[in-house]
Amino acid sequence: MAILLEEIIRSVEAFLKLKNSTQKPYVDPNLDPVLLVPGIAGSILNAVDHDSGKEERVWVRIFGADHEFRTKMWSRFDPSTGKTVSLDPKTSIVVPQERAGLLAIDVLDPDMVVGRESVFYFHEMIVEMLGWGFEEGKTLFGFGYDFRQSNRLQEAMDAFAEKLESVYKASGEKKINVISHSMGGLLVKCFMSLHSDIFEKYVQNWIAIAAPFRGAPGYITSTLLNGMSFVNGWEQNFFVSKWSMHQLLIECPSIYELMCCPYFKWELPPVLELWREKESEDGVGTSGVVLESYRSLESLEVFTKSLCDNKADYCGEAIDLPFNWKIMEWAHETKKVLHTAKLPSKVKFYNIYGTNLATPHSVCYGNENMPVKDLTNLRYFQPTYICVDGDGTVPVESAMADGLEAVARVGVPGEHRGILNDHRVFRMLKQWLNVGEPDPFYNPINDYVILPTTFEMEEHHENGVEVASVKESWDIISDGNKNDASTVSSISVSQPGDDQNPQAEARATLTVHPQGDGRQHVELNAVSVSVDA
Repeated sequence: MAILLEEIIRSVEAFLKLKNSTQKPYVDPNLDPVLLVPGIAGSILNAVDHDSGKEERVWVRIFGADHEFRTKMWSRFDPSTGKTVSLDPKTSIVVPQERAGLLAIDVLDPDMVVGRESVFYFHEMIVEMLGWGFEEGKTLFGFGYDFRQSNRLQEAMDAFAEKLESVYKASGEKKINVISHSMGGLLVKCFMSLHSDIFEKYVQNWIAIAAPFRGAPGYITSTLLNGMSFVNGWEQNFFVSKWSMHQLLIECPSIYELMCCPYFKWELPPVLELWREKESEDGVGTSGVVLESYRSLESLEVFTKSLCDNKADYCGEAIDLPFNWKIMEWAHETKKVLHTAKLPSKVKFYNIYGTNLATPHSVCYGNENMPVKDLTNLRYFQPTYICVDGDGTVPVESAMADGLEAVARVGVPGEHRGILNDHRVFRMLKQWLNVGEPDPFYNPINDYVILPTTFEMEEHHENGVEVASVKESWDIISDGNKNDASTVSSISVSQPGDDQNPQAEARATLTVHPQGDGRQHVELNAVSVSVDA
């Protein structure tokens, strides 16, 4: 009776919590702090007018985006400092710091209502973690940054060091769990390489998600030659044009640092392919079409020729924007920094990467019927991709090649940004961050879960015959579950009778029903019969 009353009381309490909309969210004071670090284009950027002090969001915004983007975000690289500097001398680019840095990496255009999910970044993860008991400014923080800049720019390194120290102090001097996404993993790794002592002082765990440790070769090749779009669907009509984005990225060190790592031993080296007209032996006219192939270092010549006449119209002034060899040299040094990074002995590292999507690895322009005649027109050709397994942006091979001693490397089927709101990723994070009670059914290294769902047992004994039946079911969740059809298996076991044990026989049927998303529902129905001697 007391148990039934307790259940009623709990039900009433739950009802009252729903009714009381002003009730404070659940906070777990025992959680260690988490710092979220986004990837490229994953931070809100504001332009500050030097004269009036007015601050205006220039990334991300949907309405009026292209004009403000071109006037405030376009920049030129300064090789003396390694910084790309805005063309507009009257404004500076800053990252908003409200909500302990989370505002800048949550919803990238807070004003957007319809189609808002297209500008979500860490939004779903932040909501999930708040539900786990994290608290903004106490145990949950964000680090936004100017993603145009190099991942080893001293300003960025200084800002990250200050952030680690402030999070450490705000959380009561608890060591930090850093969760990075995409290019944010390169920024964190650069910091760890250059400032290992500070990293070890403040950080206990680093969880990298979808990090392009060896580059995103196919994606970045087409980006430098054709530009990129950060939103899809109808929002593209109101967003920054692909060409405006292209002109920005030509002068961004971060993009060059995402190019294919030429010194990594790829299973299949990425290439840039071009269908070209072949000159006749006498040098007059052409004699057919040939497919030319260039590896990463060789392809730089193609980049140089295709962008040699590239210009941007900035406020009526034509600005030359060729392939920037000074940035290439800077990026080469960044790759050295990344290559020499070592994981401090007191820090644990985890790597989550996306799988099961066709991911650009090599790029081809032109075809047998329409070869590339002039490399300066390459920007007008639609690229075709040779794809490998990955998250649609970063190949698995690159994401797994962190070069560090990892506690776990786990592949999750999912898209590059969508992986941030994947329930399997959330389950891993809860385990690695020690949130709530440990899940005895979960092994995060294999991402394999067995959840008991039902168990029923009946026994009947009459006239020397005992009959027992068991019905049990489970949900099994694993990345390895790829069967689409249901399967049925039969099991039978018999035991001959003797002086000590009665004669018995058992039969069982095991049915497996695929549910999608790696989930399988398993049902066991078994009956046993034993006869007394």
